[in-house]
Parts: sequence; C-alpha cells; structure tokens
Amino acid sequence: MAYETLDFEKNGRLATLTLNRPAAMNSMNEVLMKELADCFEALNDEAEVQVLIIKGAGKVFSAGGDIKAMLDDESPMEIDAVMVDITRFVKAMYMLPMVTIAAVHGASAGLGFSLALGCDIIIAEENSKLAMNFIGIGLIPDGAGHFFMKERLGTPLAKQMIWSGDILTGTAAKKIGLVDEVVPDGKAADQANLLAQKLLQSPIAAMIATKEILHTQKCAELSNVLKMETVAQSKMRKTVDHLEGIQAFVQKRTPAFNGQ
Repeated sequence: MAYETLDFEKNGRLATLTLNRPAAMNSMNEVLMKELADCFEALNDEAEVQVLIIKGAGKVFSAGGDIKAMLDDESPMEIDAVMVDITRFVKAMYMLPMVTIAAVHGASAGLGFSLALGCDIIIAEENSKLAMNFIGIGLIPDGAGHFFMKERLGTPLAKQMIWSGDILTGTAAKKIGLVDEVVPDGKAADQANLLAQKLLQSPIAAMIATKEILHTQKCAELSNVLKMETVAQSKMRKTVDHLEGIQAFVQKRTPAFNGQ
C-alpha cells in the first residue's frame, strides 16, 4: 500500500503504520484522514497481520486536526467531507482483526489523541503531552473521542477531561487509566516493538477473537456517537467561538469566547 501521508510496513504478522507529515507535526489534513480510512479498511481484509503498531514520524505522534487548513481562504477544509472520512477510519480501526498498539511520543492532541485512544493498547512516553483539547478552539471531540474517553474513564470523568482540555503527561495519563504503559522518553517505539513480539508469541488468535466479541457489542453505540459528533461538529464549526479559537491559536494569544 502506497500513500502520500502515511508509511505502511508489513513484516510477516507484524505491521507498522506511521503518520508521515513531520513538518506539520503529523496534523491531520483531508489527505491524511482519507488515507487513514483507506488503509484501515484495507487492513480489515488482511489475513496475515495480527499486530499493528501506529506511531508518528518526527517529533510528535500527532498534533490533531490541521488548524492551518481550517483557515485556508483559498481551499478551506470541507467539514462534511472530512467527517465522512473520520467516520470511515474510526469504524474500520475499531473492528480491525488484529491487536493495535499506539506508540505515543511528543504530543498526541485532539483528533490525534482520538486515534491513539482507538487503539487496543497505548504506550506513552513519560513526558509526552496528551490532550483532548478541542474545547480550546470551540469544538467538540471527533474521531469518536467521546466514545473512547468514556470507555476508558467513565462518563463523569470523561466529561471533565473533555470540558477542561487539560494537557496530561504520559505519567499523569497512566494514573487515571488513559494510557496502558509509560516508558522513558524516546522509548515508545522500541517498547511497542517488544510488546508486539511478546504478543506474537502468545495465543494471539484467542485474543483477537475476544476483541471481536467485545467490540461487536459496542458497534451500534460507536456508530451513534460518530453520527452525533458529525452533526454537532458541523454546527460548532460555524460558531463565533470556533473562529475566535482558531484565530487565537494561530496568533498565539488567549481566546475571548462569548458562548456564541
């Protein structure tokens, strides 16, 4: 599989998917989101791969949605089209017939954090920065961020985390159950590979069967969350607060929200 914004490598039963927009901090533009959807859908028909590692090239895992693309006057990001591809990649990723491992270094924010949370196992470096920070630009989580946060934290704490947009280190995220394993800085990819090899030496077919049983029960809820996120995000993208939020982000100042 050849992509413009992704690197995909397959080595027998192990595959590695690397987000490859390092100059843009692996932020997700329309091309990257479509290619994620295409890749995950193709992997649902993959018979050999049993472990998939997902990581980011360069200094971070993913900074989230491409805010500069949102502000592009000549070719602005089309939210409705984008949400179609986000829905595609989340559904396909959730039902992948393999164990997925997110190797998080640097930062994993917004949609990039939703992607990591959608993996079966999350390994984060001690000082990585993790944030469901859509609120900072007047948006709601997408990429099933609501679903994945609730799965890991429960509804009350998920709401608090989404509303606050707090940035957590890998160590802090581990304490509340947002990630599964914490490693020293610079070691996430190495640890993901070690874990992958351990899994491949285990009765992994049984593990994958368990994943299918548990995830299938949640498919209807996931689909409903994605539909509601699509409607709400389209509405939020048209608000005054969202425009103020992204302008403040680009201008590196504190936004002045007014609830509109």
